[in-house]
Amino acid sequence: MALSVLDWSLIIAFFVLSLLIGIYSSRKASKSSQEFFLSGRNMPWWLLGVSMVATTFSADTPNLVTDIVRQNGVSGNWVWWAFLLTGMLTVFVYAKLWRRSNVVTDLEFYELRYSGKEAAFLRGFRAIYLGVILNVMIMATVALAAIKIGAVMLQLEPWQTLLIASIVTVIYSSLGGLRGVLITDFFQFIIAMIGAVGAAIVVLNLPEVGGVQGLINNVDVAGKLRILPDFNDKDTLLAVLIMPLAVQWWSSWYPGAEPGGGGYIAQRMLAAKNENHAVGATLLFNVAHYALRPWPWIIVALGSIVMYPTLESIQAAFPHVDDSVLGHDLAYSAMLTYLPAGLLGLVLASIMAAFMSTISTHLNWGSSYIVNDFYKRFINANADEKKLVRVGRISTVVLMILAALMALALQNALQAFAILVLLGAGTGLIFILRWFWWRINAYSEIAAMIISFFVAIYLQIVHTSLGFEAIAAHYQLIIGVTITSIGWIVVTFLTEPTSDAKLLSFYKSTKPGGPGWKAFLNRVDVSEFEKEEDWKVPKQILAMLMGCFMVYGALFATGFWIFGNRVSALLLTILAIFSAFVIARLWRDLRD
Repeated sequence: MALSVLDWSLIIAFFVLSLLIGIYSSRKASKSSQEFFLSGRNMPWWLLGVSMVATTFSADTPNLVTDIVRQNGVSGNWVWWAFLLTGMLTVFVYAKLWRRSNVVTDLEFYELRYSGKEAAFLRGFRAIYLGVILNVMIMATVALAAIKIGAVMLQLEPWQTLLIASIVTVIYSSLGGLRGVLITDFFQFIIAMIGAVGAAIVVLNLPEVGGVQGLINNVDVAGKLRILPDFNDKDTLLAVLIMPLAVQWWSSWYPGAEPGGGGYIAQRMLAAKNENHAVGATLLFNVAHYALRPWPWIIVALGSIVMYPTLESIQAAFPHVDDSVLGHDLAYSAMLTYLPAGLLGLVLASIMAAFMSTISTHLNWGSSYIVNDFYKRFINANADEKKLVRVGRISTVVLMILAALMALALQNALQAFAILVLLGAGTGLIFILRWFWWRINAYSEIAAMIISFFVAIYLQIVHTSLGFEAIAAHYQLIIGVTITSIGWIVVTFLTEPTSDAKLLSFYKSTKPGGPGWKAFLNRVDVSEFEKEEDWKVPKQILAMLMGCFMVYGALFATGFWIFGNRVSALLLTILAIFSAFVIARLWRDLRD
């Protein structure tokens, strides 16, 4: 595809801006590891919230949504919309607890909460397991999306795409640390949203699509517009709606939607000025992530059904694309080839922005695990701050190289999504309860991690290799959650609890409260505690539910306004406004 001078000018300007931000932030980032990984714990809620949503706005996300919509319709998005529940739980319950813990990474939590060598092992092992192995897999899915976009829009070879897309990201991430990532995320999110909305408008105005009415009246599209799946199709209903809302959101670990918060979401909360800024950041993230962004992608995905109704039609239009990466997710890139000069450059810059914001966060987050939870903790405890920053910069480069290599082994984003959800099946309940139940120990988490991993390997690989019929993904989730949950609960009661001294120290620093600590507090000396405040979790749960009503109301109201269903749109808008009003009232009681 030929790019105009204007297109190239916009792309080059975007790259230059990103590099300048990295250079600008490098001086402060070099001061200490806390500056490099947490920006001095002095970041405002709005910058952190935008950074969170920019990170989840990755180059592969529109591809994933397109894959879902083309195969399962709009309602298929419930497989990730359901994660709003855990997001809102993090907002109103866990954000303050994380900020109060004052750790550098969420893995440092393990030795704040648990005692003994098992706690140290858990911290070190997960630093490599999450910070390197799973983190590289996540970045590989984003890199795969870049490869597909480069192949369709620019006829680039995979190595060319990865080299161009990665080099600037690695430079500003390694120079500017988290501060550089946060500032670039802010500008990248704005560019990405403009590009996504612009692409949706162009797609709607294509003669073949015929505007909103032409889209919704198209025979191939009409059956894909349902917000809820067909209740007569029991299998789809179970897989797309019931399982995600009933089980998946609380039971599975997934990056950006960890039950109880974690990963780069925890990193942002830990970088906040105070607890209230941590809450505000996560609330902004969940509103923008679920209510603001999806519809431009969905519109392009629906338009792709009109232009490319089958995989064969995509293959015929782009014969140079390798069969190994041909999938429904490729349709998003295919639709972008219809963009006019100027807007094409902006959209390409927005896709690069989405890629870079996600990759830069994962590089900094993964590097923080390697430096703080592995290198400093187990290899060189006396390393000075300059050396820690240097190791962080080296690990940033290494992680990018590994992710680029792994991208060549994947075929589509939905495949990676399913694997990641299953790998974490059954572990989520621990992340929710470990703050509020004293009996959970390090062995509980080790058991959950090991069991979920081997169950996932069996269900994904071994089961079919033995000649058995493949198990549907939603049944795999049920099996994984059941086996893992039973396993870690049994291990919890068969092993010694965390030492009283460690539990007391943890309780004093985070003040979780609640009935899950009552048995412990009744048998230890708590005379030094001030009178315990009222336990706010019941009100926080109410705020969480109202937050879900607010965001879902706004999300679906937007869709109904776009498609002209004014009655439903108005009712859902009223629900969203009422829920926001209730949250504002509750906020006054929950604020410290």
